[in-house]
Amino acid sequence: MPTLTDLPLPTIEGGSPGLGGVLGVPDGEGPWPGVVMVHEAFGVTPVMRRQVERSAAAGFLTLMPDLFVDGGPRKCLRRTFGDIARGAGRTFDDVESARRTLASRNDCTGKVGVLGFCMGGGFALMAVQDQGFSAASANYGRLPKPLDPRLVGACPVIGSYGGRDASLRGAAARLDAALERHGVPHDVQEYPTAGHSFLNDEPHESNPVMGLLLELVLHAGPDPAAAADAWARIDGFFSLHLR
Repeated sequence: MPTLTDLPLPTIEGGSPGLGGVLGVPDGEGPWPGVVMVHEAFGVTPVMRRQVERSAAAGFLTLMPDLFVDGGPRKCLRRTFGDIARGAGRTFDDVESARRTLASRNDCTGKVGVLGFCMGGGFALMAVQDQGFSAASANYGRLPKPLDPRLVGACPVIGSYGGRDASLRGAAARLDAALERHGVPHDVQEYPTAGHSFLNDEPHESNPVMGLLLELVLHAGPDPAAAADAWARIDGFFSLHLR
């Protein structure tokens, strides 16, 4: 079984004071390739901690920084989405701290990928250029605007989307076509039965208004069959490009 540990992370210039994260260390002897895992908009929830554990069980030294350390989703969500949209800011500094932490460890090979869910999936697509990552996994993440300039010289990208997620209708096809245009190694798939957050192993807890949004627009929630296939693709893609 992998080991999960909460640990402090160094604050780099522009980053969050008191930054911390969840580290998943695979069982056995390393070194292992690293994965910075970027959480969804609900923060570092028990569901996200289990995603760290799952990634470590697959043989990746996995670190999820807490991007909401300054006060949780209510206080930090707008700023974090703003950072992601413009491709700079504290969010990028905090993820860079996590990347450096992994790359400098003796049990890491030095190769590091980035994997994100929802908000974190959008971040992953903004981090494919010149951010030190050797591969990126974007899971139901919003596409950069404009898209094409962000993909010039990008690292290999794997993307997974839900066909029932009305908020991201057509995103998978647009991403796939753009990556093809730029000659970026990629694997993008849309799962017809899945909605948003289909890689999670349980539904979100939310208030009634948010619940309606999650149900009627995003069709959010687990899809075990789609998730199993997506995880197999992600593990294989990361093994190819990080090991």
